[in-house]
Amino acid sequence: MSLDLDKEYYSDKVKYIVGTDEAGRGCLLGPVFAAAVIMPEGFYDPLINDSKQLTPKQRDKAFDIIIKNAVAYAISSVSVEEIDEINILNASRLAMKKAIDSLNHSYDLILTDCMKIPGYSVPVIDVVHGDALSVNIAAASILAKVSRDRLCEELDKQYPEYGIAKHKGYGTKIHMEALKKYGPVKGLHRFSYGPIKELFVEKVTLF
Repeated sequence: MSLDLDKEYYSDKVKYIVGTDEAGRGCLLGPVFAAAVIMPEGFYDPLINDSKQLTPKQRDKAFDIIIKNAVAYAISSVSVEEIDEINILNASRLAMKKAIDSLNHSYDLILTDCMKIPGYSVPVIDVVHGDALSVNIAAASILAKVSRDRLCEELDKQYPEYGIAKHKGYGTKIHMEALKKYGPVKGLHRFSYGPIKELFVEKVTLF
């Protein structure tokens, strides 16, 4: 897929397009991150792509390219406690909204990665696989992913027994084995998620 979608929307009335995306929705721990980015019209760099298609080193390079070239960008997060309280879908939407609302530049259109976000005076278009179609959404996906991964590196130092630096919070075999051995941590793990609920119930039942 090529990142040409934005070209369809630029016009005399649409000069600045916001792309927004989240990272960490499917993880078992940590905040969900989101970013909102306005790239210059016609911007191209081969490294700006769906964050899932890039290696960690490529994402780090792309992160710097985006920060250097963006008209405006903002990165936000929603905590584990909020995720458990309002559910991950609403938390992801809230993180995107917080990022958009933090932009220090005007805009004419918002493109989201398959997320409906009401409440804006400009059009908001939710795009299926948007991070593989829009350069603005792809840029947002990279900023959100790199920011979250960097937090996971820090969390790994606080909780080395969980191997967070390796799995970044996803439910890998290593993570699940550590959870069974040490149990979930309040404020770190998402207790509203099924796998964590089950482990917590098992632990309570055992003791």
